[in-house]
Amino acid sequence: MARGIDWVVYAKPPFGGPEQVLDYLGRYTHRVAISNSRLTEIGDSTVSFGWKDYRHHDRRKVMTLDAHEFIRRFLLHVLPDGFQRIRHYGLLGNRGRQAKLARCRQLLDAPPPTPPVLALLADPHDRYQALTGRSLHVCPVCSVGTMRRIEILPATVGRSTHPAWADTS
Repeated sequence: MARGIDWVVYAKPPFGGPEQVLDYLGRYTHRVAISNSRLTEIGDSTVSFGWKDYRHHDRRKVMTLDAHEFIRRFLLHVLPDGFQRIRHYGLLGNRGRQAKLARCRQLLDAPPPTPPVLALLADPHDRYQALTGRSLHVCPVCSVGTMRRIEILPATVGRSTHPAWADTS
């Protein structure tokens, strides 16, 4: 049985950092394998379902699989007997989480967590600069001049109303 095995875990730092790991795991930990709303068509020997392609800007796509392959993939998400899905309970449960974590820090003599630098930056221009190293205040062409807002153009109903997109034919 899997619980009786002494597991040796080798973990190396994630390439994209902890935020990427949490983003990845967050898509899987609190969901069923596939919801009925994602099933688009069920044929005699095929199943079609919608999925989101995260590698191509979250584009929605439809995949059609042979019924046996669909069931095989579905059953990969069924947990063995005795296992349960990840739930936050104990120290990380919603009820009293802040107080429990503060008590843990006190017992461990650990300093309170410092807020992320980006959370302190309310101005989106400053956040962009912190993330990319490029300033939105400096001209992207000459890198010398300062960008400043001259006018805000109102939204239009269609692109054809803007002179730059007018039909020239």
